[in-house]
Amino acid sequence: MARHKLKDIGIRTAATGWHGDGDGLWLRVSPNGNRSWVFVWIRHGRRREMGLGAFGRGARQVTLAAARDKAEAVRAILGRGGDPFKELPERIANAKPKTFGEIVEDLLAAKTPDFKNEKHKAQWEMTLRVYAKPLHRIPVGEVTSDDVLGVLKPMWTEKPETASRLRGRIEKAIDYATALGQRTGDNPARWKGHMDHLLGKRKKLTRGHHAAMPYRDVPAFMSRLGDLDGFGARALEITILTAARTQETLQAKWTEFDLEKALWTVPADRMKMKREHLVPLPARAVAILKALHEKKLSEWVFPAIRPKRPLSNMTMSAVLKRMDLDDVTVHGFRSSFRDWAGDATNFPRDLAEMALAHRVGDETELAYRRGAAVEKRRKLMEAWARFCMTPPKAGNVVPIRKQAGQ
Repeated sequence: MARHKLKDIGIRTAATGWHGDGDGLWLRVSPNGNRSWVFVWIRHGRRREMGLGAFGRGARQVTLAAARDKAEAVRAILGRGGDPFKELPERIANAKPKTFGEIVEDLLAAKTPDFKNEKHKAQWEMTLRVYAKPLHRIPVGEVTSDDVLGVLKPMWTEKPETASRLRGRIEKAIDYATALGQRTGDNPARWKGHMDHLLGKRKKLTRGHHAAMPYRDVPAFMSRLGDLDGFGARALEITILTAARTQETLQAKWTEFDLEKALWTVPADRMKMKREHLVPLPARAVAILKALHEKKLSEWVFPAIRPKRPLSNMTMSAVLKRMDLDDVTVHGFRSSFRDWAGDATNFPRDLAEMALAHRVGDETELAYRRGAAVEKRRKLMEAWARFCMTPPKAGNVVPIRKQAGQ
């Protein structure tokens, strides 16, 4: 197999991803620009990876020439049927156990090129960084079945689909640690013949309605929401005013908005139906977005603490919890909008369905309606915004009993 494909001069400018030097040696460039050497091989049908150090010329860094020397040593061990994780002298001398949290970050960086889209990436990050957080400080080689059960059991009956995905991703993280030589033995998160006995069959997912606020209570809620500061509160306000889905809002970039024309173009890859969606923006939404644009921090409309990332998909739910509204979901506001349109207005049903980006009609009708109905939908969304911003009547106020810092 050809070797020595990389050049020193090209390594420093290499794009995010994996770059092969040949015969198992790879340069991995993470999204944050870090460059590291990885040796990859297949044995008994199983892919194995071994980190050979970070690229550079410092005392603890590895040059291209040094990486090739290390790779040759690994090839020699593999050639005689040995295990580089156990036999490579420098790994034995420098081995330092990693925590589960460190392995999670390594895995997420390694999988970045494989994620289908930003939503897919965000789902992995949420499950492993947030839901699996109790495991983060445990050395990955010491994670036990009891540790994994402690994370999974609280949500196994209440959130069976989420818990199932979490278990699978914990299993993959631990498999990744095993491949890196950070642990040995059985995977404590494996399902068949192990967790299936300890957890039992998960409850079948039922497709019901998301908990929604009665539309008559929305104006009072919006009045209180407007008093809260922060990107999370503004993201929730925009989501409600546009009847958008959570990811449509949180993944929004400034390039999607024409504030002069009061129009938001959501790209097809972020839509459930995989079709570009045009959203006419009511005046209140435009005002919010213009105020945010004046203090623009990044390409994201709603950036996280680290501006190069959007807000977490739990941020708006956290706003609801802060307002002590545990029985209402973000997605449920779409139902509030639909109920209002059907019960309190004379707008055609199809128009409300189109505002929700639901499929209406055949392909020909869809193509026509996409352009022709924007201005009609603009009237609908302006009416919804006026309703949402109606001052609440006395005694009809949604209380916020949990204030920040309490």
